[in-house]
Formats: sequence, C-alpha cells, structure tokens
Amino acid sequence: MDILFETIKFVVILAVALVAFVYFFQSRLIFFPQKTPVGMEQSLKAHEVKVTNQGQDLYGWFVDAPGSKASPLIVYYGGNAEEVSGSLEEARRNMVASLLFMNYRGYGKSQGRPSEQRLLSDALAIFDWIIAGQGIDPSRVILMGRSLGTGIAVHVAAHRQVGALILVTPFDSLVNVAKGIYPFLPVGKLLRHRFDSVSAAPGIKTPMLAVIADQDEIIPTANSLNLVNAWGGPAETLAIKGATHNDISAFPSYWKEIERFINDKKH
Repeated sequence: MDILFETIKFVVILAVALVAFVYFFQSRLIFFPQKTPVGMEQSLKAHEVKVTNQGQDLYGWFVDAPGSKASPLIVYYGGNAEEVSGSLEEARRNMVASLLFMNYRGYGKSQGRPSEQRLLSDALAIFDWIIAGQGIDPSRVILMGRSLGTGIAVHVAAHRQVGALILVTPFDSLVNVAKGIYPFLPVGKLLRHRFDSVSAAPGIKTPMLAVIADQDEIIPTANSLNLVNAWGGPAETLAIKGATHNDISAFPSYWKEIERFINDKKH
C-alpha cells in the first residue's frame, strides 16, 4: 500500500511539474529569436527601416519595386525561428513587387521580447506606418505569412483593409496544434499565446491563398484545411507534394503559384 501511495504521489508531482513548466516557459517553447547573420545587412540592397511601437524599436527592410505605384506591396510575417533577411532575398529573386520585411521583437535588431499580444500590436503599427508614410492604397497590399506568421497576417486582415493574403503552412489555432502534440495536457487552459486564426477567419472576406506542405511534420494538413474551410472570402489551396514544413519554398511550384496569385490580384 505504501509503495502504491508513493507511486501515485510521484506521478501527481511529475504531472504538476510538467504543467507548470509548459505554462511558465511556453514563450521559450514558441518563440526562437534569431539575430541577423553577420554580413547580411551589408549585402542587402534594401532600405533599412525602423518603426517604434510601445517604446520598442523594430527593424526591417523596405524594397520599392520599379513602377511601384502600380505594383503590389508584400508585407511579410516570418516563422517562429525566422530572421527575415534571408526570406527577403529569396522574395526579391522570385517576385516583382514592393516588399516590407520586418523582424519581430527580439529578432534581428528589433528590441524587446516576443509575445502574441506584442507581435499583433507591432504588426498593426507597422501596417499603419507603411500605409501612411508611403501613401500606399491598402487594396494594393498583400499580406504574406509563414507558419507562426500566418496567425499575425490573419489578425491584421481582420482589423485592416488589404487586397489579399498568402498563408504558407497555415494553422487554425495554436491551441488546436498543441492539442495534437500534447494530448495529455490541458493546453486549452495553459496557452497564453493562442493565435486563434480560425475564430477570425469567417469575418474576413479578403481573397486568400493557402500553401500547404503535404509532408508537413509540424502543422498537420487537417489544421491547415480547418482554417481554409472557415475562411469567409474566396480561398484557394495549393498542396505541394513532397514538401515539408521548412523546405516548401525550395519547390518550383511554390514561387510559380504565388506569382500567379499576385498577378491575378493586379486585375
């Protein structure tokens, strides 16, 4: 009886410790800030910009495309472990558009510490800054989010007028994804960073392209399609065969279909 009691006590203590760890350290499990690679800033042929929000300086780059009065503006939101300078270079090689790529708090040179509410607030402040500062028609703006960044793109689209969205490896909500990873934990009550895109989706009428990796080992296809099916406006789905979560942009069809989608929105 004593051994049974001690075993039960040990299991309970272990479970409580695990729950406490997930709750108090969840920011470190979700956000992985990266610094700009050495020498990258010097090699980028882009205008560095700074936007201040809530007392924190946020840094990134703006590329004004030739004939920009007619070209779309791509505003990009990266993944949870992504410093965006590399993605900016990749986009410049594959898209004819103006580009705004900003690093999240704590990423690159941006100040502060990331959290859901801070990143969402920053995204709206950055959007308002580029629209007002550059005199851009919001209908020209295409929000492009990747992985965690899809949650931020959806939030901006729910609160601002934009022309379209491109969501790469999107998810319905971080809670739903976490339930699949930690089915034994009450993640619905534990998670403070929820990125609940699926709740906002029905109210968004903006056209959207969802680009899904059919071998995604991070975000199950079911979670991506749940968001697509809840979308309130026109929604296209591109599933790239053989692609995984991190290598999806290496497939030729990735940029080809994104460029096609962007060109469709010009007309």
